[in-house]
Amino acid sequence: MSKATILEWFEENKHTYTKMAQDIWDHPQIAYEEEYASGLQQKALEAEGFTIKQPIGGIETAFVAEYGQGKPIIGILGEFDALPGLSQTAIPTKEEVSAGGPGHGCGHNLLGTAGVEAVVALKKKIEEDGHTGTIRYYGCPAEEVLNGKTHMAKAGVFDDLDTALTWHPMTSNAPMNKSMQSMVSIKFHFKGKPAHAAASPEAGRSALDSVEIMNIGVNYLREHVPDGTRMHYTITDGGLAPNIVPESATVWYFLRAGSKDKVEGILHRVNNIAKGAALMNETEVDSEILAFAYDTLPNDALNELMYHNMLESAPLEYTDEEQAFVESLATSLPSVGKPFEELIPTSISFNPYQPGVSMPGSTDVGDVSWITPTGMVTTTCAPVGTALHSWQATASFGTEIGYKGMHLAASTMALTAYDLLNNKDNIIDKAKEEFDKLRDGKAYQAGI
Repeated sequence: MSKATILEWFEENKHTYTKMAQDIWDHPQIAYEEEYASGLQQKALEAEGFTIKQPIGGIETAFVAEYGQGKPIIGILGEFDALPGLSQTAIPTKEEVSAGGPGHGCGHNLLGTAGVEAVVALKKKIEEDGHTGTIRYYGCPAEEVLNGKTHMAKAGVFDDLDTALTWHPMTSNAPMNKSMQSMVSIKFHFKGKPAHAAASPEAGRSALDSVEIMNIGVNYLREHVPDGTRMHYTITDGGLAPNIVPESATVWYFLRAGSKDKVEGILHRVNNIAKGAALMNETEVDSEILAFAYDTLPNDALNELMYHNMLESAPLEYTDEEQAFVESLATSLPSVGKPFEELIPTSISFNPYQPGVSMPGSTDVGDVSWITPTGMVTTTCAPVGTALHSWQATASFGTEIGYKGMHLAASTMALTAYDLLNNKDNIIDKAKEEFDKLRDGKAYQAGI
């Protein structure tokens, strides 16, 4: 089975995976509740002869599907969780399917399905060509809360991989040449003393006051952190009523920076601010780390190979109906007025990784990229100007615009994995050499 016949397989079978992606889009479930998508993908892979291991790391919706034997071992990462509050129909105007319901505003209905599509195509290759080597699909839950892959990593399921491949729906076709930021998700729980806020306020110690003092301290810290640092917070518990001095209060922080080391340094200072706020107000504080994702390590050796295989894949083409959808949706975007060719790029580009340059977002793919060389691409699945985690994104990812980008990503990963199974031009050794150089002797240790 040559690359040409792999592409023929995609053309003949893509409707099956369009249907899967649509089915998952129709049944959105948030982090750790993705029973529908996880079960659907497991069933499809089991029917194709994959061995399923589930649960992983104690997570019911996490699984690993494996086919083949021996080395090399190539992993493809998938995700399938939706976002709360992003329910949207697949039309270019804002309209919820269910009020306040979840929706696939990050395109994980596409992300995981492309991985399933890619490994099934590879399985056909192994069957027909008699290749040795192992392929795995990782059904990864809870990417949106940035800790699903961390729990899987703690279970050791990525440790023996030679390489991993993944992708993300975006608004362009290119390998990911920038790192994504490390991020810690942490809650600070303050405990004080309740009292009548009018009759005996002096008897109380307000946990909410401690939260607000802490937030003031962190806001002053903003002047003294590395460029690119982001610190966001929300008060999730501020007391029960104005006339009761709050006995408990909680503030939830996301701290982001270009590397895990930098985040750890910022976290140390934020912890001290929390302790200081508690001391100033005679309250108590403890903290709870919910997630601690690593920064991603792009791998040029894998990314360049993915670029060439994206060029070999079937090009993106759009119908008049899809053009009308894009142009209508663009009226709600900053890109309104751009010609169609600029709104929905079909061109494919490659730029080498620039160390020290990072994107503002974070992902638990970073954990995997510190365990094994990891290649990642994006494909056009929505019009330029579409922000992830928006109703416009949810709408696009439930249409042929999203599904065509998904198939491009799937074929790119399948063709790349084909080259990796053959270790074309010793690509695995080159990827590992680059991986070791970027890690610079630092070993992965789960942040939670």
